[in-house]
Amino acid sequence: MHKLNKLLSSIITEEIIADATSGDIVVTAMTADSRKVIPGSMFVAVRGPLNDGHLYIEDAINRGASVIVAEELPTSGRTGVTFVKVGNAAVALGYLASEWYGNPSRHLTLVGVTGTNGKTTVATLLYRMAQLSGQKAGLLSTVENRVDNDVEPALNTTPSPLETNRLLRLMVDAGCTFAAMEVSSHGMTQHRTVGLHFAGGVFTNLTRDHLDYHGSFKEYLNAKKSFFDTLPASAFALYNNDDRNGAVMVQNTRARKLSYGLTGNPDYRGRVIADSFEGMELQLDGIDVQTCFVGRFNAYNLTAVFATWVALGHEPYGTAVTLSRLTPVAGRFQPFRASDGTTVIVDYAHTPDALENVLKTINEIVGGKHEIYTVVGAGGDRDAGKRPMMGAVAARLSDRLVITSDNPRNENAADIAAQILEGVLTLPVARAKTVTVIDREKAIADTIISAPPGTVILIAGKGHETYQEFENRRRIHFDDREHAVSALKLRCVPVQPD
Repeated sequence: MHKLNKLLSSIITEEIIADATSGDIVVTAMTADSRKVIPGSMFVAVRGPLNDGHLYIEDAINRGASVIVAEELPTSGRTGVTFVKVGNAAVALGYLASEWYGNPSRHLTLVGVTGTNGKTTVATLLYRMAQLSGQKAGLLSTVENRVDNDVEPALNTTPSPLETNRLLRLMVDAGCTFAAMEVSSHGMTQHRTVGLHFAGGVFTNLTRDHLDYHGSFKEYLNAKKSFFDTLPASAFALYNNDDRNGAVMVQNTRARKLSYGLTGNPDYRGRVIADSFEGMELQLDGIDVQTCFVGRFNAYNLTAVFATWVALGHEPYGTAVTLSRLTPVAGRFQPFRASDGTTVIVDYAHTPDALENVLKTINEIVGGKHEIYTVVGAGGDRDAGKRPMMGAVAARLSDRLVITSDNPRNENAADIAAQILEGVLTLPVARAKTVTVIDREKAIADTIISAPPGTVILIAGKGHETYQEFENRRRIHFDDREHAVSALKLRCVPVQPD
């Protein structure tokens, strides 16, 4: 419970209509979902992309809300209800949520990670770096949320302000001193990070994604950039110097600007010395590091982790030693090998750039000695413009391409596959090596079982996900890794999951 006056001191109010009998109001709960209102609650009427909270004010009052925070107020008051007018209810919710939970982000070293690809890997590895360094730590990611070693499922890449602050408070109460969180473009446009105090921000890269939501690449870029625009002067802003949008991300930030990369003269420089399916040897600011990660894209991720940890005040050599103990994130270039030399790689790549990065890495390691098969689909109700681009990339960099379903959601899976195939048809010789198998389980099994020994098979798009999503948010259990292992076993050779 909190005193209303104390909560309102954290936001700018435009008008307050207070019931004369309200007195010194105590708020029992806070929510932006009228269905979760209990007597004495504060209901914040947020305008979202799908719903307008103002439409549910009456429902919230009927359920017992005693305080309504909104951008529009009624013409007359209601007995027992205080109305608070604000300029932007979503922004107000961020500050109110932080105040409600005692501003937990100010009691943690909180680092936010944003970009198109690599967010989950970088944030998760920072969390593991903290643990390996002897700290209790927290993580907010696409895959999972962690309070030290306790795991909670993740529903959104960047949770709502109330959920984020609840988790951060749990971290503080559990003795955590560090936390890493993914910051999504959706989260920024919906003001989900308002009220949080960041010690630093990390930019990984920017390529086409989520244009179904943002409308244009420029708006997508601006959403990412707004994270750095809001960092305090006490924080650092670490950006990928090799990405053409890196410098743009931090051009208006008040934070201390730092760069990393594999080329040029960034503040923190990584260099790939050797790369194979067994691991990669890196040089980080002149320090040689042996890792079990694979691929140039992971070289960027690890360099970002190294740079972040050093920027937080840790000694470079010790940081490199700790980094060498890190292991890959589940569903991110996760290999499964059979004794006949066949390798299956499960990866979350679901954008043209991510798919190209993974396939280029596989091609570089294989060196033309073995065939490369790719199984890929694309999610429904998402940016349709990237589908032909993914088809073209996969066909160009694979010896065989199997187009299948991903999470079709409210779209027809065959229609999505046809749009992927449009990109394949732009390449003269690609059609002959491409087949469409809509059933994802059958696509994975048939591809793995029929592949010649030594083939490298990429199953792309879903990575860590353990479900397929269909119309009206209906989900069934589906794990690419499980199906990969089952199919490899049908080849009658031992499977060695990494």
